[in-house]
Parts: sequence; C-alpha cells; structure tokens
Amino acid sequence: MSDRSDITLTRRGVLIGGAASVAALAAPSLPAAQQPMRAPVLSRVKLEVNGKPYELELDTRTTLLDTLREHLALTGSKKGCDHGQCGACTVIADGRRINACLSLAVMHEGSKITTIEGLGTPDKLHAMQAAFIKHDGYQCGYCTPGQICSAVAVLDEIERGVPSHVSADLLAKPKPSADELRERMSGNLCRCGAYSNIAEAMAEVAGARA
Repeated sequence: MSDRSDITLTRRGVLIGGAASVAALAAPSLPAAQQPMRAPVLSRVKLEVNGKPYELELDTRTTLLDTLREHLALTGSKKGCDHGQCGACTVIADGRRINACLSLAVMHEGSKITTIEGLGTPDKLHAMQAAFIKHDGYQCGYCTPGQICSAVAVLDEIERGVPSHVSADLLAKPKPSADELRERMSGNLCRCGAYSNIAEAMAEVAGARA
C-alpha cells in the first residue's frame, strides 16, 4: 500500500478542482458553427400527385408537405402549425386523409396523393368546393384547402362504413349526422370560426350522394 502522507488537500484546492471538472464536462468539444457538416442522405421517390407521375430525389427528412409546396409548387396545402394539430396541410393519400406535415415523402413511395388542386379547378369545381362557396364555409381561406380535402375524405369514410368516436353501433353503417361530421372534422381548425357553415356544406354534399 503506497504512502500518501505527503498529499495535502485544502478546501480551496478542492473547490478549484471541482469547478474545473464541471467546466470541462459542460464545454462542447466544438462550437456549433465549427462542427463538420454532414451531407444529406438523398433518396429517389416516385409519387402520383393529382393524377400525374413524379420522380424526385429528396433529402430523406423532407416531409410530404414540403415536397408538395417546395418541389412541386403545389402551394394549396398550407403549413399552419407544422405539428399535425391544425389540419391546414390535410391531403388525401391512397384514399385516406393525412397531415402532410407529419409524413415523410419517402414513406409514400408509389402512393397516389390528392391535394386541393387535384379535386377541382375554377372552371370545374368539385361538389365540396362548390358547397363551401355556397354556404360561405371559409373566411380568410387559409385552412380551407385542408378543410375541403378532409371533408371529401370524411364522406368517403362514412360511405365505407368506418366508425368514429361518436358512432353508437360500431357494426352499423354510420350516417352523416351533425355529430358524426363534427367529430370527424375536429382535427381541422378554423380560426375564423366557420364551423357551422362547413357542416352545412358537408351535409348538402352528403344529401346529394344519398
């Protein structure tokens, strides 16, 4: 056993040594600005958007929303919260409504995507677009593309018999009641408060289908 009788510890020395250790642990190895940049990982993605085929080379971190807006110039789908909470970015992917801001483009290889631009044109409106205009289902219009895409998909869900949280009988085909429409559209926020007009527009289209 070694003789440590020659080691002298003082309170000042202990404090200085402890502070130096903490500082060394807390200090980053390199400032963020000096850290080496990593090249993005690219991947080729094939999509069918509004009936047109596309093949893109994308950073694997690119969301479907940014792909549509920044790479395909389809700016109808809006970036609202960018956290999947407002529904402004809603599009229809393979027949199902999704929040495009939460979905990576590479997850949709071979998918068929429909945006507001693919539902109708100013000269030939989709029935839901026409109903929104008739019932004043929008005010500022920012959330409207996502509202309309979601509304179209909601009626398709009901037609397919997909139940919702308010469906009393999970085995029976749901009806487009006011409660069903409100529940299914609850993920699409309208800060202008046009909810009742949106419900009226959806009810008209649902009645026309019946």
